[in-house]
Amino acid sequence: MNKNRFLVAAKLAVACAAAALSGAALAQGAAFETREIADFDEPWALEFLPDGRLLVTEKAGEIKLYDPDSGAIGDVTGVPEVAYQGQTGLGDIVLHPEYADNDAVYLSYVAPVEGGSVVTVARARLALAGNGGSLENLEVIWRAGPPVGRGGHPGQRIAFGEGYLWISSGERQQGTPAQDMQSTMGKIIRLNMDGSVPSDNPFADQGGPTAEIWSLGHRNPLGLAFNPADGGLWNIEMAPQGGDELNRVVRGANYGWPEVSEGVNYGGGPIPDHVTRPEFNPPEVFWLRDTAAGQSISPSSLMFYTGDAFPAWRGNAFVGGLAGQFISRIEVDGDEAREVERLDMGMRVRAIEQGPDGALWVAEDGGRGAMGRLFRLTPRD
Repeated sequence: MNKNRFLVAAKLAVACAAAALSGAALAQGAAFETREIADFDEPWALEFLPDGRLLVTEKAGEIKLYDPDSGAIGDVTGVPEVAYQGQTGLGDIVLHPEYADNDAVYLSYVAPVEGGSVVTVARARLALAGNGGSLENLEVIWRAGPPVGRGGHPGQRIAFGEGYLWISSGERQQGTPAQDMQSTMGKIIRLNMDGSVPSDNPFADQGGPTAEIWSLGHRNPLGLAFNPADGGLWNIEMAPQGGDELNRVVRGANYGWPEVSEGVNYGGGPIPDHVTRPEFNPPEVFWLRDTAAGQSISPSSLMFYTGDAFPAWRGNAFVGGLAGQFISRIEVDGDEAREVERLDMGMRVRAIEQGPDGALWVAEDGGRGAMGRLFRLTPRD
């Protein structure tokens, strides 16, 4: 891990140089082409079924089932009530690793409760019928706490790895909960598949919400993914003004928010850099505002590519950018990472998913109450 200002500065210089080069390359023509597929109402997450159909969550509280072969779009009913406010609503949907045997899916959402709302994860059986389906036997297995009366920073990404369920939980625009060990906000959570707490979690002996915590000091972690090459867990999170960061998630580590950041507070107030507090883990890649490389990325999602359609990209991480309106391609080697290319999309990128044939599927962030387009990226002939 980089532990001093020189290494942090070097990583930034590499990222800026790579971004400048990729911008020039894109101006000459990218190595992919895009095709608009369909429109959805504020799409948030994408997940392919084994039969090739695509689940799409819509932030206001709907799940759609899209069939690439016929173009049909059906409804998945049984979605729980969500707190649709600001940045919150329905979030991720992920298939259980043994979905082919149990039809189980997990979904994240911000649920209305007394005193506000909480990030929630539930599991259900997906019963498919015709062009749609329903969620059956839905069971809430985890909730962040305590309730919050605002609509920001849910995080709410789900990942499976090493036989466990992992959840990214944002600090709900409050800052201090990220360092509060009695709160599960601003944390990466590790649970058994049924929502119980593994006995070998780093803080398991402290009980209560603390036992659920794997890492802390996160702001708004909107991407969470395992690197298939070595099983390493990574997260992408949105910082304040500048400082958006990609982290290698380490057992029991503290990433410093709100005590440190490579960005600044809204309005320009300074925040100490990671180098000033060596007890906090610094990011492997970060993006600053108003540099030669351009604006912050405002990350929305994270995935690792394993397909054959783009063999040169195999093993790379891809980060969706909202304000940046591009996809960042990142080379990852063990605990180290560097941005090597920016794929200009000309839109706010909300989600990226690898299709069964290795194509990349990209959902546009539609904004509140607006349609977002679904695109398919394939190699240029």
